[in-house]
Amino acid sequence: MRALIVDDERLARVELTKLLEKFPEIEIVGEASNGEEAIDKIEELNPELVFLDIQMPGMTGFEVLEHLHLVPQIIFVTAYDEYALKAFEANALDYILKPVELTRLEKAINKVIEQKEEESLNTSTEKLSYDSQIFIKDGEKCWFVKMGKIRMFESEGNYVRIYFEDSKPMILKSLNNLEKRLSDKEYFRISRKYIINLTWVEKVEAWFNGGLRVTLKSGEKLEISRRQTSRFKELMAI
Repeated sequence: MRALIVDDERLARVELTKLLEKFPEIEIVGEASNGEEAIDKIEELNPELVFLDIQMPGMTGFEVLEHLHLVPQIIFVTAYDEYALKAFEANALDYILKPVELTRLEKAINKVIEQKEEESLNTSTEKLSYDSQIFIKDGEKCWFVKMGKIRMFESEGNYVRIYFEDSKPMILKSLNNLEKRLSDKEYFRISRKYIINLTWVEKVEAWFNGGLRVTLKSGEKLEISRRQTSRFKELMAI
């Protein structure tokens, strides 16, 4: 697994590199000493795993993730226990406290490898697929979410509300721009306001003026615009 180490302390990078020598499945492809360099290296090297420090001068580890379109597997390496726990109290991938202990590192790597083995990434397209993992930050709360768990997107002005599990965070992005990143075989824009995950569709019924209404497995009922009804019927072979 190709890995990148991001930490503003050189000695911390050296120590982690030495520890990682005990894991032949991890190949260190590069290092970065600050947030901007990390973004460039991630885009250039396309690592599968990033060991990411949280507190760095200029740009924090959280801010690095906000600049990424596709987020690789992330293991946070931090000296700030309380801050990390608060920021990632839900849906945390993993984090390790400094100084890094070998047993804790092994546990984190095993977790990442297990998740990696379960993935079946679609490499034939650059668009976000069900198996793609994205990072979402809304205020002080952060999530790592598989796209397949997101049942719908709702436009709210210049923002998009994302629905997954019991969470409904908002991101600063237009629905039009988001639509360009989504696979049209997996997601469908039913109206100006909504894009739905097709695997979450439970029922489709006739609605007013020749339109349709879709019910999601989560219970939400949404109207498909007349303009999109024909396309939806063709797509779903109705």
